[in-house]
Amino acid sequence: MAETKILLSESEIPARWYNIAADMPNLPGPPLNPATGEPIGPEALAAIFPMALIEQEVSRERWIDIPEEVRELYRMWRPSPLFRAHRLEKALDTPARIYYKYEGVSPAGSHKLNTAIPQVYYNKAAGIRRIATETGAGQWGSALSMACQFFGLECTVYMVKVSYQQKPYRRILMQTFGAEVLASPSDRTQAGRAILAEDPNSLGSLGIAISEAVEDAATRADTNYALGSVLNHVLLHQTVIGLEAKLQMEKAGHYPDVVIGCCGGGSNFGGLAFPFLHDRLTKGTNVRAVAVEPEACPTLTRGAFAYDFGDTAKLTPMMQMYTLGHTFVPAGIHAGGLRYHGDSPLVSQLYHDSIVEAVAYNQTAVFEAAIQFARAEGIVPAPESSHAVRAAIDEALRCKESGEAKTILFGLSGHGHFDLAAYESYLSGSLHDVPLSDEALTQGLASLPRVGV
Repeated sequence: MAETKILLSESEIPARWYNIAADMPNLPGPPLNPATGEPIGPEALAAIFPMALIEQEVSRERWIDIPEEVRELYRMWRPSPLFRAHRLEKALDTPARIYYKYEGVSPAGSHKLNTAIPQVYYNKAAGIRRIATETGAGQWGSALSMACQFFGLECTVYMVKVSYQQKPYRRILMQTFGAEVLASPSDRTQAGRAILAEDPNSLGSLGIAISEAVEDAATRADTNYALGSVLNHVLLHQTVIGLEAKLQMEKAGHYPDVVIGCCGGGSNFGGLAFPFLHDRLTKGTNVRAVAVEPEACPTLTRGAFAYDFGDTAKLTPMMQMYTLGHTFVPAGIHAGGLRYHGDSPLVSQLYHDSIVEAVAYNQTAVFEAAIQFARAEGIVPAPESSHAVRAAIDEALRCKESGEAKTILFGLSGHGHFDLAAYESYLSGSLHDVPLSDEALTQGLASLPRVGV
């Protein structure tokens, strides 16, 4: 039997991040001023981001050095393991080879620490004392609160209210690392108060929470904003996942036919897939990259490719991306990290150019796959990661039907130890599907700003 666990040494932790913008045939349109609709320059972001991150955001350099202090902290858990899912293959009776890159070994339990550490590092170097952010399911908030503690910065997290209620242990973890955690929409900000005035029972959304965090950062000189997905520099930092996976797949003696990742804002999917897409874009390999999203928030598969605000209160620049509309509030599914109305401009452009694929699933099908994976492989996946599990299982079952022995690689972006209430709902039969209706989609897209593309 082929090796089950493929490891790398500490010396093989990547020394540089990969910037796919250097190789894309088409780049997304420039960000636009939220007030005027005109293109903005890097200086417009200086109120909430340090210049080092702004430079990474607009860079077209293929490789960007990872600071040694960041790599030193990466050594706490990196390189992360790559597994061959032999028991799952046997359970599926498939000729496919299934591999997964496991990011749940990080101290925060997910891939989010890969970007939290460098973001806080650059903010600390710029003299910032406090970070404001949002979080959906809590993985990003957990990672950022931990990174802020490492560098001695204060951290305030606006946590989407439905996840704040569903996932109390995520909140407690953030508080353990010294963060202030507020249920969003909150009464702390003008944006939050405006939403509560319209709907006192609002479940919240990532768009609303982003508005609160950006407002918080923009009104305090000692505070910057940090985002856990979507932006170019965030996906850049996450490419340590795919760069390591390429080395590990080489050691395993296989190259993936398909790379699969869950996709909300795009950082986990891009982090795994972009280094393999480098081969496709520069060497002509035929690797497929599949982004997996929830039917309740199907940004790529049903959204519009248009300019839109990244937040509900229209405080952020407008970005060209696939979107369901900045006013869209998804149903309260358990995969809180995938409840975002938009998507990474880089991922969106690649999807628009048919370089990546996308598929959407309802949550009962996702949890069915999660249970099957857990019973075969012994790891309980986060609800977000379980979307990738579902797609990988379906790909393997198609191989069973066709007899093709494809190599499948998917990202297991985090564990589900704080998500057991969601598993209880599934196991008790009380978990229900909430696919996006045509009416809700039409209403969300009606909020798109009228600007040229």
